[in-house]
Amino acid sequence: MRSHDMAVAGGADVGVVRRTPTGWRVGAAQEVPDLVSAMVLADLLTSEAGVPQPRAQAPGRAPEDASEVERLRHTIAQLEHALHSRVVVEQAIGVLAERHTMAPREAFERLRSSARSRGRKVADLARDVVESSTSPLTTLPDELDGTTPR
Repeated sequence: MRSHDMAVAGGADVGVVRRTPTGWRVGAAQEVPDLVSAMVLADLLTSEAGVPQPRAQAPGRAPEDASEVERLRHTIAQLEHALHSRVVVEQAIGVLAERHTMAPREAFERLRSSARSRGRKVADLARDVVESSTSPLTTLPDELDGTTPR
């Protein structure tokens, strides 16, 4: 297996996620044209494999006396954290849109409103929403819970 291939096991199926010159390919499936979509796919496959997703804290500021290389590494960590947070928020929007039969924009507004009213970060509440799709023990605010009428 080449370094840019990743074996994926899910149930009885085994596939390979492969980076091609024009995008990402899962087994013989159609290419996914951008990295964000590939990362979403990787996150979904990881969750299907039962690998726990740790709640990472956002990296703070780089120390003032850091070298240029250290500052660049720190910036990369910040960007990776931001991208992962965005992926989780997008997943939560999908869960809410399906759960409440609403447009994605309305789902985001509901997520954001709920986070603000509770003094929470949108990304943190989004993780709970995504987790609630597979874990009935995860409690959500009433306006995000699919069992409570609006």
